[in-house]
Amino acid sequence: MADVAYRSESYPTTRLRTDWGAIWGGTFTFMAIWSVFGALGLAIFASNANPNAAAPVTGQSYGLGIWVIILTIIAMYVAGRETGRYAGVTNRHDGLIHGMMMFGLSVVGTLILFTLGGSALSGGAGVSTGVHSSYVIGTLTLLGWMGFVALFLGWLAAMWGASSGTAPRQAASNVRDIRTAA
Repeated sequence: MADVAYRSESYPTTRLRTDWGAIWGGTFTFMAIWSVFGALGLAIFASNANPNAAAPVTGQSYGLGIWVIILTIIAMYVAGRETGRYAGVTNRHDGLIHGMMMFGLSVVGTLILFTLGGSALSGGAGVSTGVHSSYVIGTLTLLGWMGFVALFLGWLAAMWGASSGTAPRQAASNVRDIRTAA
């Protein structure tokens, strides 16, 4: 028996649900890519540091900041693309929405992991109040700006990836027109 499709009138359908499985999958994809290559960047930049130097190494925070920006853009794009593909969205708007939700969940999840990890590493003591040197404040300011740029460009990359990861509708081959009933 041959596979024959019959053409009839069809009405455009809208997505009524958000695919949270796809959003969680994209979030874990982002965290996996970001943590693996983030550890690589940290190892590369930390291996250049000299603990015996009298002055702190200059330029390392710039290099690490640029690494984080590029890594966030790539990881968010890949995770957004997988979110759009897993969700099976068929138009760009639904892809943008899924990418935005994946971005938000990824940021919240990463902040929670950093907070818990930082608390565990410091023994629950938090930040000491004696770190008000100009070097520390300058480094935190630089990392704040680099973090903002990384998050903003990562947000755009997540939405772009999810909207480009949409599954195109494929036209059926061997289609015949049918006459509607009276």
